[in-house]
Amino acid sequence: MGTLDGKVAWVTGAGGGIGEASAKALAESGAHVVLSGRRLDEIERVAGGINAAGGKAEAAQLDVIDAKGTQAIADDLIQRLGGIHIFMANAGINVPNRATDAITPEDFARVVDINLNGVMNGILAVLPQMRERGEGTLILTSSWAGRHPSRLTGPAYSASKHAVVALSHSINQSEGVNGIRCTALMPGEVATPIMKSRPKPPSAEDMAKMLKAEDLGAMVRYIAEAPPHVCINEVLISPTWNRSFTGVKELGGINL
Repeated sequence: MGTLDGKVAWVTGAGGGIGEASAKALAESGAHVVLSGRRLDEIERVAGGINAAGGKAEAAQLDVIDAKGTQAIADDLIQRLGGIHIFMANAGINVPNRATDAITPEDFARVVDINLNGVMNGILAVLPQMRERGEGTLILTSSWAGRHPSRLTGPAYSASKHAVVALSHSINQSEGVNGIRCTALMPGEVATPIMKSRPKPPSAEDMAKMLKAEDLGAMVRYIAEAPPHVCINEVLISPTWNRSFTGVKELGGINL
């Protein structure tokens, strides 16, 4: 019997990286995991792997900026599975031309729409049934950039991830009395495919020293398994060999 037996966990951005690792970790603890993402083939791949390993998972394709689509999935899960106990808002993007003198209004709006509005769409879809039940866990993927602004990540990403942290604290302020707890997860550099979208991708040697997606999966499982009276408000986590502390040129000596 796993700690999360009988729980339903919904993870967005679950087609790879942190989302995939988190979905697997939650399933290993016994949760029925619902995986959402824009790429149906990828979330079906992850769900298939979880089911083949003896877990319980299903895929629900979603673009998180679609508020009506998000609500439709939530309503379906509540009707079929009895509720959503854990919601992890993990979907997020950045753009290659991200510097202040390079980003376009369209790209800025797209980053904020997915990284912030997409998070809130999911929260609004799951909160009512969590309030009714008097219990629920929200995990919002922010970033090291959500604590420390960086020229490397650019204004849209840094601003949106700061906003996610503020949103998480706001939820705890208003919903803690309803038994709902929210965690802002702020990872530093993680060796995931998103690194390839950087203007200057890190070397294989540097990536080998970064956090692994599985490290974040283990942290997400820890957060979800905490007793209901425990709220882990923030997790700021980085590699021990933190490039923002070592003066790597491409980071400009500032934090990710």
